[in-house]
Amino acid sequence: MFIFANLLLAIAHILDILLTVYMWIVIISALISWVNPDPYNPIVRFLKGITEPVYRPIRRVIGYRLGPIDISPMVVILAVIFIKYFFIGSLIELAYKLKRGGII
Repeated sequence: MFIFANLLLAIAHILDILLTVYMWIVIISALISWVNPDPYNPIVRFLKGITEPVYRPIRRVIGYRLGPIDISPMVVILAVIFIKYFFIGSLIELAYKLKRGGII
């Protein structure tokens, strides 16, 4: 059972790293949107390409209810934090219980 537990731990840690990187990408994208970036810059295009598909459904539901302020990056960051604490935390706890033999 310890092999499966180690696999779960590895998956949980990789997902944690990926979610942290994505959260920083969202933060950088939000900061860049405050200035007027060159839309043809490859970095700006990458950031928009990786964040806009996630922002779009949130904007459809929430819209621009605060006027010109776009809160979709904040919603994405809160969702990432929730996933990290709930899902990743649960995976890690399950893996440690499997290592100890607590789950049959």
